[in-house]
Amino acid sequence: MTLELHEPTGATPLTPDELLGLKARHITTRGELNELESENIIEGLIWLGRRPRSFDVLTDNTAREIHRRLFGEIWDWAGVYRLTEKNIGVPIWQISTEMRTCLDDARYWHENGTYKPLEATARFHHKLVWVHPFANGNGRWARIMADAFLAKFDPDMFLDWSGGGKLTANSDHRARYIAALRAADEFRFDPLIEMVEEISR
Repeated sequence: MTLELHEPTGATPLTPDELLGLKARHITTRGELNELESENIIEGLIWLGRRPRSFDVLTDNTAREIHRRLFGEIWDWAGVYRLTEKNIGVPIWQISTEMRTCLDDARYWHENGTYKPLEATARFHHKLVWVHPFANGNGRWARIMADAFLAKFDPDMFLDWSGGGKLTANSDHRARYIAALRAADEFRFDPLIEMVEEISR
């Protein structure tokens, strides 16, 4: 069967070779894929929630392992940095370096109080999305990474990224989120910081 994906605005399209990495061959629509990925993400979140408080989210191995746990039941390339260029993200030869810089920056911010927790989280999230290290699932992975990073500041605080709706579907909330990320690409971080402050609980 042929998998036809109708991606929401701002989503990263997969190449034919990447689509061949789908483990569940019965999937034919974006809706079926979303449902299966959601189940895998829940399993990944349970795994992440069971990590000890000392678990270091700010390492390259951890970043890749979290992606693998979120999407590994669906894609055989889960947790592996992409090998193709996308409509977003750094060139493939820069991924490892930029990821290391991103994680090291976040560690420095946390250890030195460079930014308030929500601003540090917004900046960290943006940098992960900007690097776009994986073939797909970057937004969901980056939001979960941001949540795990925020927990280093305050384990009782969380972010309602969905905004009470579906961030994965076309909506005003998604449009605002993408616009905030694009503004941050141009070093205008206020829209994303404001959004993160609004969705904090």
